[in-house]
Amino acid sequence: MALHIFHHPSSLEHDTGRGHPERPDRVRAVIEALRSAEFAAARWHEAPRAEVAHLTRVHRPDYVEALLAAVPREGRVMIDGDTVMSSGSGEAALTAAGAVVAAVDAVLAGDPGTTAFCAVRPPGHHAEPERGMGFCLFNNVAVGAAHARSRHGLARVAVVDFDVHHGNGTQAAFEHDSSVFFASSHEYPLYPGTGHARERGVGNIVNVPLAPSSGSSQFRAAWRDAILPALVAFEPGLILVSAGFDAHARDPLATLQLGEDDFAWLTAELVAVADRVCAGRIVSTLEGGYDLAALGASAAAHARVLGGTG
Repeated sequence: MALHIFHHPSSLEHDTGRGHPERPDRVRAVIEALRSAEFAAARWHEAPRAEVAHLTRVHRPDYVEALLAAVPREGRVMIDGDTVMSSGSGEAALTAAGAVVAAVDAVLAGDPGTTAFCAVRPPGHHAEPERGMGFCLFNNVAVGAAHARSRHGLARVAVVDFDVHHGNGTQAAFEHDSSVFFASSHEYPLYPGTGHARERGVGNIVNVPLAPSSGSSQFRAAWRDAILPALVAFEPGLILVSAGFDAHARDPLATLQLGEDDFAWLTAELVAVADRVCAGRIVSTLEGGYDLAALGASAAAHARVLGGTG
C-alpha cells in the first residue's frame, strides 16, 4: 500500500486566537506524529490551492466570493459564534480543500491500494453549501467527493465520518444526490444538533447517533451492524473519510470514550471494504480532535493502517 500525505504550511497561519480549541498546534501534533520513522515510506506532498471551480461544485458562488472577501488584512473576524478568520485563513482554507482534491487525483491515478491522508486545517465537515460554521470554512471532504464525480467520472462516491460531531455540512451537500453515500457515527445530542437516524436523504444517508459516554462496544456495533454493510452495498468507486478524533476519551469537547485502538479498528474495517469494492482506494482528511496528545496518537494509528503497517 502506498500512503500519500498532503499538508501545507498555511494550515499553521489560520490564527483562531488564544484559547480557541481549533488551533495551529493541532496540525503540529499530527505532523510530529507522522514524521516519525515508522512513516518513512509515506510520500509527502505540499497541498495546492483549490480552484474556485472546485469549491463551487459544493458551495454557492456568492458564499465563496463573500468568504474570501471577508478575510481580514489584520486581526480577526468572526463568521459565526465560534468560527474565526485571520489574515492567513483564506490561504489555509484554500489549501485544505486543495489537499483533498489533489489527494483524490493521486489515489485515483495510483495503483490499487493507494491511500491518502490530508493533515490540514481548518476542518470542513460542518460547512454547508451556503455558510461556514463550527470552525469550518469550506467543506474539504465534500469538495473532494464532488471532484471525484466531476473530474474522474465516478458513478458513486462514499463519504464516511467518525468525528464525534455530526457532519451536517456534508449531509446538506449530498442529501438529495443519490450518487454520493454519506454515513456518520456521532455523539447525540451534541453540536450541531443534526444527525438523527431518521435523516435518510434519498436513501443515501446513514446516521447512527451514540448516547453520551458511549464507548468502544457501542461505536464498533454502529459501524459493524449499520454503516459498513450499507457502505458495501453502495459499492462506491472511492471512499473518503472525515477523520475526526474528538470521540477520544481525553477530548475536552465531548464525552465518547474511544481510544486509539478504536480508530485503528475502524480504519482496518474501511480498508477491507475499500479492498472489496474500490481497489483499496481511500482518501482521508483531518476534522476534529482537540486533546493534542490524543490527536497525534490517534492520527498515527489511523495513518498506520492506511499505510499498511498497522
